[in-house]
Amino acid sequence: MVDDGISLAGMARLMKMAFDGIDLAPIAVKLIARASADEQDAEALMDLSTLLQLQGKREVGLAAQAHALKIKRLYELPARGDAAIRLLAIMAPGDLMTNTPLPFLLEDSDVSLGMLYLLPGEPIPTELPACDAVFIAVAESDSVRGLHRRLAGSVGSWGKPVLNLPDRIVNTSRTQAYQLLDAAAGVSIPMTTRTPRDALERLSIDGLAIGELLSDGVFPVIVRPVNSHAGRGLARVDAAHDMAAYLQATAGEEFFISRFIDYRGEDGLFRKYRIVLVDGVPYPAHMGVSAHWMIHYLNAGMTDSASKRAEEEAFMRDFAHGFGRRHAEALRTVAERFGLDYLVIDCAETPDGELLVFEVCTGAVVHAMDPPDLFPYKLPHMARIFDAFRAMLARATGARP
Repeated sequence: MVDDGISLAGMARLMKMAFDGIDLAPIAVKLIARASADEQDAEALMDLSTLLQLQGKREVGLAAQAHALKIKRLYELPARGDAAIRLLAIMAPGDLMTNTPLPFLLEDSDVSLGMLYLLPGEPIPTELPACDAVFIAVAESDSVRGLHRRLAGSVGSWGKPVLNLPDRIVNTSRTQAYQLLDAAAGVSIPMTTRTPRDALERLSIDGLAIGELLSDGVFPVIVRPVNSHAGRGLARVDAAHDMAAYLQATAGEEFFISRFIDYRGEDGLFRKYRIVLVDGVPYPAHMGVSAHWMIHYLNAGMTDSASKRAEEEAFMRDFAHGFGRRHAEALRTVAERFGLDYLVIDCAETPDGELLVFEVCTGAVVHAMDPPDLFPYKLPHMARIFDAFRAMLARATGARP
């Protein structure tokens, strides 16, 4: 329970409450009361951290998390009934996008999840808590790159199966992903470069040519701050003189820039797909349809449009013989080149039929939170992803299928 003074509710449960429109304020009050009554109640502080971040209070939430991690580093989400598999996730402190959101994949399963947080600069443990397998949940970002390097030198000594190896996770950065997938058959991925703020300022002030920053660059370009997620600071800049206005409105000292690719369909609408690779096998997670190029599922108007939901239903139902077959070679290439056990791809289709890759990552949320009255077709597909993830763990550990 959220307020029973004992257990951890966890990200999946709290985010579902927020998703369903439940008032989180009374829950926050109860969690604060728990933490005040027992200074060692780290679970209350960790849940409070998640809840505050869901309310948009990121810095206060991270402070609560830091307090919790001073008390303990290992947190547990039990299995439903007896645990058939004990999975240990290696985590890093940070916001809700710092780590692979495993609780969504394992909710109501027979897999127990231990979450061990490693703090910056501290030694990598040589002995781990009891577990059957280890999952490196720390997603790629600048702040944890050193941790990935240190983990890469330690995972071989643990004597446990390790999923999502850290030296492969680092390849999911925007620049590395381009290096891995550039010129791959059936894949379109625009060059992405990391550019300091002053170089972007020179585009509009000094007349610097975009080709000096981006070898395949022509306007319009896509710009976003380094380490931003979920569309924060993401914009299309149509001409050099527009860059000054973008920079005036956007904080950050470094930015990713890439060429904008117009991927709208013949009907003028944009379609963005989320595909999940589990042990190399692709599964559909969702499809957003919008008149705007910057699509996030929650702003695509899917709940308001029966026709969009019908199109998503057909995409998911016919995936094996439709999208999945059309892009089988491209998806296989992505799986092989990244070599990760679990990977999420946000993508589209170009007008000439290639797989347009926007992002590959291990930190995206893959969930079954959508209301079943509006999205009855989604639950079976999400269950297939969750079952595939559990089956992958069983193969790695030798547990029963």
